[in-house]
Parts: sequence; C-alpha cells; structure tokens
Amino acid sequence: MQNLERSFWRQACDPVVQGIRRGWQVLRGRGPSQFQFWLIALLIGIAAGFAALLFRKGINALQGLLYGSYDVAHLHSFAQTLPWYWVLFLPIAGGLAVGLILHRFTPDGRVRSVSDVIEGAAIYEGRVERREGIASALASLITLGSGGSSGREGPVVHMAGVISSWVSDKIHADGITGRDLLGCAVAAAVSASFNAPIAGALFALEVVLRHFAVHAFAPIVIASVAGTVINRLEFGDVTEFALPVASALEFYVELPAFLILGLVCGFVAAALMRAIFLAESVASHIQSRTGLPRWLRPAGAGALLGLLAIWFPHIIGVGYETTSAALTGQLLLHEAVIFAMLKVVAVAITIGGRMGGGVFSPSLMVGALTGLAFGLVATSIFPEVSGSHTLYALAGMGAVAAAVLGAPISTTLIVFELTGDWQTGLAVMVAVSMSTALGSQLVRRSFFLTQLERRGIQLAAGPQAYLLGMFTVSKLMRTDTDPRAAPEDDCWALIEQGVYIDANATLAAAMPVFDRSPMPFIPVVTLAGEDTPPELMGALFHVDALQAYNRALAAVSEEEHS
Repeated sequence: MQNLERSFWRQACDPVVQGIRRGWQVLRGRGPSQFQFWLIALLIGIAAGFAALLFRKGINALQGLLYGSYDVAHLHSFAQTLPWYWVLFLPIAGGLAVGLILHRFTPDGRVRSVSDVIEGAAIYEGRVERREGIASALASLITLGSGGSSGREGPVVHMAGVISSWVSDKIHADGITGRDLLGCAVAAAVSASFNAPIAGALFALEVVLRHFAVHAFAPIVIASVAGTVINRLEFGDVTEFALPVASALEFYVELPAFLILGLVCGFVAAALMRAIFLAESVASHIQSRTGLPRWLRPAGAGALLGLLAIWFPHIIGVGYETTSAALTGQLLLHEAVIFAMLKVVAVAITIGGRMGGGVFSPSLMVGALTGLAFGLVATSIFPEVSGSHTLYALAGMGAVAAAVLGAPISTTLIVFELTGDWQTGLAVMVAVSMSTALGSQLVRRSFFLTQLERRGIQLAAGPQAYLLGMFTVSKLMRTDTDPRAAPEDDCWALIEQGVYIDANATLAAAMPVFDRSPMPFIPVVTLAGEDTPPELMGALFHVDALQAYNRALAAVSEEEHS
C-alpha cells in the first residue's frame, strides 16, 4: 500500500519537477536575451510615446497660432469668430505647404498612414519608409493645424513605425523581431495619443500584426503602458470625452434597438469609406485630365474645405468639440444629421485631396452623430422602454469606428477608455458586432485593407494570397548552370507557343500559368522591347515555387501560433 502511495505521488510530482527544470533552463539560456528584447520594447514605447505627445502638442500649437484656440475641444467655436476670408485662406495655405512637402520628399505625393504600416508588417519584415514617413508626419501636422478634416492617429502610427524600423535596422532584426518591435511602437503611439493602454495594445495586435501570438503580447503591453504613462504625466488621468452622467440600459428589451443601430452604422461606415475612395478617384482623374501639378492638389482640397468651413466650422480639425456635443446630447436631430453628412464630405475632400491625417477621429465623430440621431428618434418612439439618447451616441461612435478600422475588439475598448464609461458595454458590443459584420461585407474587411487593395496589395484574403507576391521569379528559377536545369530546346519550344514569364514577375503571376497547364516548368525571359526577341534566363519549376510558398506559409503559421 505504501509503495502504491509513493508511486502515485511520484507520478503526480514528476511533471511539475520536470517543468520547473525546463523553466530554469529556459531562464538561464534565454532569459538575458528576452530581458534585452523587453528593454528595447520599453525604450521604443517611450520614444513612440514622446513622438505622439509632441505631434499632438504641435497640432495644438499650430491651431493656436492660426485659429486662436490651443484646445482642440473648442476649435470650431473660435473659428466662428474669425473673418470668413481667414477661414477660407488657412486650409488653402496649409494644403499648399503639404503639397510642396510631399512633392519634394515622396515619390508619389501620397501621405503614409496606417495602411502602409500594415503593409510593412506583412511584407517588409516590420519596416516602413523612413524619409516618406517623416515627411508625411509633418504634412499631417500642418493639415490638422490648418483646418484639415481628418484624425491624428494615422500619422502617429506611421511615425511610430519609422522609429521601430530604425531600431530594427540598427540591431539587424529578423522578420519576427521587426514585426514585434513595430507592434510595440504602434501600441505606445496609440496609447499615448488617446490615453488608452488596453486598446493601444490590442490595436497593434488586431490591426497591424493581425494576429494574437503569445510571444508578442508581453513586449507590446510593456510599450503600451510606457506610452500611457507619458500621456498621463502630461495631461493627467483624464478621458478624452466627459459624459454628464453614467448611462445605463433601462431594460433588456432595448437591446434590439442597438442591433438596428449597428446595421445603420455599418451602412454609414461604408458610405464614409466609399466617399473617400470616390473622392480620391475623382481627384486623380481631374489631376490627370487637366495636368494639374500634384503639389497643387492638396491646396485645391483646402479651398473646398475652406468654402465649407465658412458656413460650417464644425468640420475643422479632428472634430472633438462636435463629438463631445453629440455624446452629451447638446445637438438637435437635424443638426446631428447635417453635421454627420458634412463631416463625411469634409473627410473625403481632405484624404482624397492628399492633405494627410487619419480616419479614426472622423469616424468617431460621424458615429457619435449617427448614434445621437438614431437615439433621438428611437427614444421618442418608445420612451417608456428607452434609456438616454446619449447612450446611442456612445454606441454609434464605437460602431462606425469599428467598421472603418475593421477592429471590433480594440475599438470597443478604446471607446470605453476615451469616455471612462464601462457600464454600457453590452449596448456598445451589440452595435459594434453588427456594424463590423455588415461593413466588412461592403468593403474589403476595413478601410486600410481596401486602401491596400486599391494599390494592388492583396492582404485582406490572408497570407495565402499576399505571400505569392513576395517571391520574384528570378530568385527561384534554375539557370543553365544548374545541373537540374530545364532543357534549352524545350524552353524555346514553349516560348514559341507564348508560354513564358518575365524574370521580374512574382509567383502571383506564375502560379496561374501552372494552373492552366500541367507543365513542370515555365521558361523565364527578359523582355527588352516589342521588336526585340526575349532572352532566355532560365526556368521556373513548379515544385520549386510550391516549396518556397509552403515554407513561407509554415513560417507565418509558426509565428502566429508561437
């Protein structure tokens, strides 16, 4: 009996003892390097937090200089007191300065933002463009300071990516480490911008890295907390929006109204995104047809904004004053509807005109106005079972923003952290879930992924789609010096049949050729011109392409599940 008890306890304790031994070995072998990585993550978080803080204070300083208000929460009230010609002139001057900066420092005159950071995380081992990123941050600061109708999170996120890219290059980080450091920088920047540590960390994981790998969680949280501390040292532990009273659901019977609100917000979010894409397409078409210099395009957008702001200064800047008015119920029904429509137009003009800025803050304003309008109607129809109409404004704010960003988890949390109201979680979650489900069907998952798709970068479908574009044919082909090279006569026979691929192409172009015919290889050529015959460089074998693709898929899967 005693032997049986000893055997039982030995079987029970052996796994624990072995686990402790393995943990000690990991701590001794990897502890120093892991601590070093976390220290780097902390330093990146501090740097990104200060960058976000300086960007925010820079916007406030420029707005104070131009509009006379150093507080973004009262910007349009001050703008109403200015002469009409000054309100018209400021966005034009800001757009002209933005156009000159982007023309000088970017190859395409386009502002870098969150979509470029997502692209860097997926394709470029966690790196983003530095020179273009710094120019974009300066351009966005001028845009927001001079009356552009956009948000500050886009340039702040890319600016954080510039910092992490510099560090990654200095320490020669591999793809996994580079992406983790990029996530750290983004989390700190978002946290420092909005005093939202939880949402900042989840935004980096959900939107930028697009996975929730355990190995990335700890350093990203460390960086996010660092960014939040920097914000609170400067501004204190305060929320961006102050609600008058704590909202609460009167009865559970009211929940179906928030389901309907979520669907309405999904349509509104899709309208906002499509308006931006339409404005961008129209502006590009006008620019190409008229020969307008690209450095004048933001100034033209500034002129349209200035004209609109003469009568409706509510569209100026990030719109926090109007958003606060919606959350506190200070607007009438017709005001909420008109301001929401005008904000959509203003954001489309700003971003479509390549003035810079992000879409998160505008989506918050549009969502709050949409929710308030819906709430005023709903509570007037069913007053006996309705709570406050400001609760609908809060839920609408989260619902539109979640559908635009394609980030229901982090957006739900950031709404709570922006307002400090944790009692209305049920209503916000219901509205966010419905709007995200609908919005993701009306566009390619989110605003950022649709932006990338319009530039020919397919990330919405997952790594199985975009990984093919990362391998060039020239790096995988077998040349004539390879002992396993394809027979030259067979290659020329295929070329004469029109079956070949350019050496600069990627597997995204090669794999459909293999799918159309059962050939084991495709000749690889260089094309000098229409009248010049192709030059045979080698052959791409189907098995080599599949092996490279499978290795890349396995690496992505291993990273996401580590």
